Amino acid sequence: MAKLLIGTTLGASSAIFVAPQSQAHAQAAPRLHTINLPAQPLGRSLRQLAEQTNLQIAFATSDIGNALAPAVTGTISSEQALARLLAESGITYRFTGPNTVSIQSAATAASAVPSGASPTGPHVLATIEVTAQRASDSVNHVEITAQDLERWRPADLQEVFADEPKISVGSSVPMSQKVYVQGIEETNLAVTVDGARQNNKVFHHNATNLIDPALLKAVSVDAGVAPADAGPGALGGAIEYETKDARDLLDPGKSFGGLVTGTFDFNSNTHTTGLSLYGVQDGFEYLAYLNFSEGDNYTAGNGQVMDGTSANLLSGLGKIAYQAENGNRFELSHEQLRDDAPRPFRANMGSITNPKPWEPLIRDYTLDRSNTVFTYTDTSPEGWWDPKIVIAYTRSKVETLVFPKAASPYPGIGTTESFNGKAENRFALDMGSITAGFDFYKDDAALDDKYEPATEHASNVGLFAQARIEPWERTRLSFGARGDNQWFEGTTGQKWTNAGVSGNASGEYDLVPDFLTAKAGYSHVWAGVPLGENFIFNPNWNYGAGPKAVTADNATAGLVATYQGFSLEGNIFRTDIYNARTARYALAKAIEVHDVRSQGFEIGGSYDWGAGSFSVKYADIDVTIDGKPADSDIGTYLATPVGQIITLAATHRFDDWGVTVGGDVEIALQYDKVAAGTPPLKGYEVVNAFVEYQPQSNPDLTFRGEVRNLFDETYANRATYGQEFVNVKPLLEPGRSFRLSATAKF
Repeated sequence: MAKLLIGTTLGASSAIFVAPQSQAHAQAAPRLHTINLPAQPLGRSLRQLAEQTNLQIAFATSDIGNALAPAVTGTISSEQALARLLAESGITYRFTGPNTVSIQSAATAASAVPSGASPTGPHVLATIEVTAQRASDSVNHVEITAQDLERWRPADLQEVFADEPKISVGSSVPMSQKVYVQGIEETNLAVTVDGARQNNKVFHHNATNLIDPALLKAVSVDAGVAPADAGPGALGGAIEYETKDARDLLDPGKSFGGLVTGTFDFNSNTHTTGLSLYGVQDGFEYLAYLNFSEGDNYTAGNGQVMDGTSANLLSGLGKIAYQAENGNRFELSHEQLRDDAPRPFRANMGSITNPKPWEPLIRDYTLDRSNTVFTYTDTSPEGWWDPKIVIAYTRSKVETLVFPKAASPYPGIGTTESFNGKAENRFALDMGSITAGFDFYKDDAALDDKYEPATEHASNVGLFAQARIEPWERTRLSFGARGDNQWFEGTTGQKWTNAGVSGNASGEYDLVPDFLTAKAGYSHVWAGVPLGENFIFNPNWNYGAGPKAVTADNATAGLVATYQGFSLEGNIFRTDIYNARTARYALAKAIEVHDVRSQGFEIGGSYDWGAGSFSVKYADIDVTIDGKPADSDIGTYLATPVGQIITLAATHRFDDWGVTVGGDVEIALQYDKVAAGTPPLKGYEVVNAFVEYQPQSNPDLTFRGEVRNLFDETYANRATYGQEFVNVKPLLEPGRSFRLSATAKF
């Protein structure tokens, strides 16, 4: 995932030294990428090129100025893309490492080399912007880029992952949406937001990590095999969410800007308003972002008004950063989200057919989530010194009425907190790099209950190292290991200590250069003991000899073929999780464990013709728990039935008119591999479409019209809870919905 690191004030003069390496780096066998860059300001093209190729690109903003870049599309190498972008600009580029490029105007390049000096000596640059490559290199990887998010403008996590059949998101209400990667629930993955560990197992009817897509810059998913530096607990992979920075929103050459967005959904009469202000000044950066949604209950495809689905969501993001002239960068961010509205009694279900006398149809829920992160990086690393330090505090709190129709109803409050961080350094090598360091977390889960309050605690310290190298031509390898030591405390005050080792190895080999690549990976993961869910805590649990550490084995292999804008990819995968904990309130259930298996394959193809693209993907995912078909009850924090999912997506841009059209389709086939006596999971087909207009006379304005569920399908998303139970009415998705939005930048 490309990350843009801005230097001091844009356009100001400050000095930074970039030590060039051998030009042989630029002459290695090129790796092809699918490039899609419209005609636009050069600075924006360079940022997007970094995202699409994982290059580090350093350039002086004073050199770039307001230069325009031509459209560049096709399956080409990163150097070919650079050459086309800069062909008529008078600006040159120079590879300073295997994945790093320095860009300068001819005048700057000439003035940077004193008379008589060797052109291979140090170059003095003005204020620079650097686009940096993401550390992950999983061979079963999903990347949702800033360009993807801008194109699709998702309203919730279902829409974020709409084009990825291997990733399912259950429930139609954001506050109860859970993400499943290859059928594995996200609390079994290493999930981070801006590098901060998320520990959000609060209430099984709620989301485990609610986040507003309006705040997102990019999302990365390592399905199954994840690198050691992804963090502890990566049993089924890792998810990395990255929020926006001021530098992502500012146009080249500007030091201040703002953004206003407005959306209206006619199905639920929901209006969403967003406002952001951002800027840079004397080495400082700042960003303030607020987004608010409010509306009524929506109507499903069958005409039923779904009670408890109204919107009342407030989210915000604040960031301040300072970058010194020597490249040291310090950033502090705070993300806050609050969902406060009536929800179904069990928030991820419509209802049950035999409710208890004290159960109303809906009750009040309040969900608060916050994420505070301090990050230090060096934006001008030299040699073996490329450090990163992250210190974070995350918190999720759910409050709802317990037994609201009982004689003495009272609120139940569940809270999870995590104080966590890491310190690592990336050591540059001629053939790649090694990232090494340590991380830690202190997780606390508490139930504030009138009669039975309880807590569990877990702390962990881990050491890790991950190598990413290209030892031979056409070969790319990644391998690493981590060791963890965990201290766990149960609701009874009993304490246990566990330790374990994890390892991973992945590789790619170009069978036919520039055409066919083979890839494979394996990992063994030790994850310690997971905390139980707050709302089922029992202060009288019997832990016996103590909870067992959870472990997992992941394996994946595949082929990728590319040719002149076409790509075809196929993967097989398998994840086995052992001793997965599913605590129950009942006295003997504190250490109930299960073995989970997810296996299957995915194939997909795409074609990019420059002004547009088309993709079709198919995933077949079979999930079992203890050798039996998975169900969404036992698998509450483990896994969900998935089956066969097909997705299609297409967009086309009419440059002469400033119009973009597109759409996506999700097809879930009927799933029959269910437990005996339970009905199969119904299939469905959902079609969405949009048209967007950006006036050429005013590119800072964007207008968009969408229709969701075009054919008014009545369905529940495949990962939604309870579809396999005859006494559960699942939470149906919205029927046909028209959505209008407008965006203005200033």
